[in-house]
Amino acid sequence: MEDSNSQADTLSGEMEGAALERNELVDVLILLARRRGFIFRVTMLAVIGGIVISFLLPVRYTAMVEILTPQQVQSVAPLLLMNSGSSSNLSALAASSTGAFSMRSPNDIYVGLLESRLIADGIIREFDLTKVYHSRDMTAARKKLAKRTIVTSEKSGLLSIAVIDSDKARAAAIANAYVDQLHTLTKTLAVSEASQRRLYYEDQLDHAKESLVSAESAFRQIQRKQGIVQLDAQARAAIGSLAALRAQIDAKQVELQALRSFSTEANPSVQLLEAQVGALQTEASKLEQKSGLPSSDGLGLQDVAGAGIDYLRAEHELLYRQTLFDMLLKQYDAAKLDEAKQGTVIQVVEPAIPPDRMSFPIRSIVVLVFLFIGFLSACIYVYARETIYSNPALLQPLRDIAAALKGKSARFC
Repeated sequence: MEDSNSQADTLSGEMEGAALERNELVDVLILLARRRGFIFRVTMLAVIGGIVISFLLPVRYTAMVEILTPQQVQSVAPLLLMNSGSSSNLSALAASSTGAFSMRSPNDIYVGLLESRLIADGIIREFDLTKVYHSRDMTAARKKLAKRTIVTSEKSGLLSIAVIDSDKARAAAIANAYVDQLHTLTKTLAVSEASQRRLYYEDQLDHAKESLVSAESAFRQIQRKQGIVQLDAQARAAIGSLAALRAQIDAKQVELQALRSFSTEANPSVQLLEAQVGALQTEASKLEQKSGLPSSDGLGLQDVAGAGIDYLRAEHELLYRQTLFDMLLKQYDAAKLDEAKQGTVIQVVEPAIPPDRMSFPIRSIVVLVFLFIGFLSACIYVYARETIYSNPALLQPLRDIAAALKGKSARFC
């Protein structure tokens, strides 16, 4: 019985509380309905204020241009080297090296270029933006231009360049100028992967050519001094094989250094190249031990007199330099074909035009925000005023504070 009585009391208490809450809500709604005229006037004043402010805010227009950047294509290096009759090791080298360079998203590169200082300075000078933005120097103008420019890499593969300006014609002109500046900049840079490979192998090829010329000169000098040393077929084959292995090892190391310049040790391509270099070095060591040829410091077949060792070293170096030069030359030719096939053509999908409508401020949203603020403020004022005036404990301290403030202001007067 006691439990049932306590449950009944609890239930009745909850019902009374809910009834009180409903009564309080009804009282608030009745109060607001009585003062609806005041609330309406305040709300209308807020709306008028919002309309005035929306017309006083500075107008901004947004112009956008969309471009299609050059996309990466499959390299022709493996096909070129296999068709040229190269060995299987050389063909594998070409396939791995061309894949190692295709690591970046092309759009990320072009986003970085569009946000670079060189392009910003070109646009600032072209449109005299230091005066337009009232900037004291180029640094301030760059910051303002960066805030008004949005470069986005879209999922469709396009790049969009949006420029915000108070002048609709100037906004479109600046957006299109970004494309012109980007086109000018890419003429002086190797942006594509094929261009980077071509420049890299061109530099390595120059060094290999110089080394080959030096090796040929040294070999001719040895021939003039000592004459021609006749080697049997086995010794000559060992020398050729070791020279080819050394050339492949050096070519792999060159490729590995190029890959490390924009990648980390955790990259699977880096780890694969390291494993390949280790395997080639192991194979070279086995060949040296099998044929009686020492390491790259020199050659010393046991059945060759001391006078012929210099000749063997020079011939080995010449074969090595020639093989390395041939490998790099094929890679360079493949990179040139890839560059010609890919090109650095920036295509404008949608040029920027002066926008018909402003992007800021959106006056309807500004007016709605002021309407909401005005209505809410009026309701809060009505409720707070009624609560204070109906409670003497709150009203009397406020009157005392007001009287004290009035007395203080009178003394100052």
